[in-house]
Amino acid sequence: MPTLTFYYSTMNAGKTIDVIKTAFNFETAEIPIIIFTSAIDTRSGKNKIKSRMGLEKDAISVYKEDNIYQIVNQIINDAPDKPGCVLVDEVQFFTIEQIWELYSITHKLQIPVVCYGLRVDYQGKPFPASAQLMAISNKVEEIRTICWCGAKATMNARIIEEKMMREGEQFMVGGNESYKALCGLHWLNGEWKKP
Repeated sequence: MPTLTFYYSTMNAGKTIDVIKTAFNFETAEIPIIIFTSAIDTRSGKNKIKSRMGLEKDAISVYKEDNIYQIVNQIINDAPDKPGCVLVDEVQFFTIEQIWELYSITHKLQIPVVCYGLRVDYQGKPFPASAQLMAISNKVEEIRTICWCGAKATMNARIIEEKMMREGEQFMVGGNESYKALCGLHWLNGEWKKP
């Protein structure tokens, strides 16, 4: 029975590299896959994902108005082989409706869906799409990374002009220049780098 899986983490935990590794495994076995990413994240360009390690892969950039279920159904109708898996990067930027579309892909089309994204924003608030995935996924797992102190990182800090921000818009795309993964203590204390 196919499953809907959600791998969550803080920033800089290797989510995109895991998507690329999983895609490689399917492609090595000559099993077609589909990779989606959010059109909000333009750091790698349109229809691409790229890890901080430099590896990249083609993907389909999804906009808020897109119906992912319909896109996958069309791909199935046009392709000779049914995809063995749907991989989703930056899922926190998707809509709740799109999360339900991923659920339908898993259960109606019988295709495993594996999603990667952040659980919470820089204020410690859940992303709506991530909260919905936590509620309906068959499997939820954490990808761990560490704070600058060596403890497990559980929070994301937004850094602008050398200051840790506590207010602002939920969605702001950025990498190591804008975000740091912190343990709970250093996030609470606002200590985002080694003294």
